[in-house]
Amino acid sequence: MVFIMKENELIQAWKAEEEIAHIHGWDFSHIDGRYMEDTNFPWNYRQVIGECLTPDMKLLDIDTGGGEFLLSLGHPYENTAATEDYPPNVQLCKETLLPLGIDFRQADGKGKLPFDDNSFDVVIDRHGDINPPEIYRVLKPGGIFVSQQVGAENDRELVKLLCGDLPLPFPEQYADKAANAFQKEGFSILHQEECFSPIRFYDVGALTWFARVLPWEFTGFSVDTHIQNLMKAQQVLENKGYIEGKTHRFLLVARK
Repeated sequence: MVFIMKENELIQAWKAEEEIAHIHGWDFSHIDGRYMEDTNFPWNYRQVIGECLTPDMKLLDIDTGGGEFLLSLGHPYENTAATEDYPPNVQLCKETLLPLGIDFRQADGKGKLPFDDNSFDVVIDRHGDINPPEIYRVLKPGGIFVSQQVGAENDRELVKLLCGDLPLPFPEQYADKAANAFQKEGFSILHQEECFSPIRFYDVGALTWFARVLPWEFTGFSVDTHIQNLMKAQQVLENKGYIEGKTHRFLLVARK
C-alpha cells in the first residue's frame, strides 16, 4: 500500500508538471536546480560573434526566440534586426524589441526572409532553422554567418528512456551536412565544430516538464500514455541519483 501511495503521488506530481509545461521566450528557469546542462562547449558562441561584429555593422538574428540572447550582445539597436515565428515569442518580441528600435519582423527561418538582398554584414542563428539560399541572399558580399545548432542526436538517451526508439526528428542536423549545404550555395566555410555534452535531471518531474516543452524530440509523450517509462526513469533516479543524457551541438561559421 505504501508503494501504491508513493506511485500515485509521483504520478500526480508529474501531471502537475505536464499542466504547466510551457515557456515564454526560451526560459528554462522553472527547472533551475533540478537539472544540469553542461554548456562548456569547445567554442564560445558569443565570442565567435564578437570576433566578426563591429558596432557599425548590420546584424540579423534569425529565430531570435524572445530576443534574450540578441539583447545580451549589446549591439546598437539601429543596426539590429531579428525574426521569429513562434506566436508567443512573436508577441514577446513585439513588446520588447520594437520599442527599442530593433527591426523585428515575423518570419519562419525555413522560408523567405523579409529583407532586401545584401542587407546584412553578419547573420546569426542560435538553435533556429537555417535556409542557406536565403541567408546567402540577405548577406552582403563578404558577410559572415555564425550559427550554433542543436544536432540530430540531441537528448537521444532521454528520448529512448521515455518514448522508446523514435526516429531522429532532424536527421540532417550534423556539422558536415550543414557545411556541405552552405558550400553548395557558394559560401566558404571558415569553421565547423561538433560536440556532445552531458545533461542530468535530479527529479522525474523536471524531466517530464522538459519533455513536454520539446514535443519535436519527445513525440507523443504524455504522463498518461508513458507512465511505465516514467516509472523506469524514477527507478534510474533512485539507483543513481540522477538521469543522464547527452546534448548534441555544432558550430558553423561561413562567409559569402
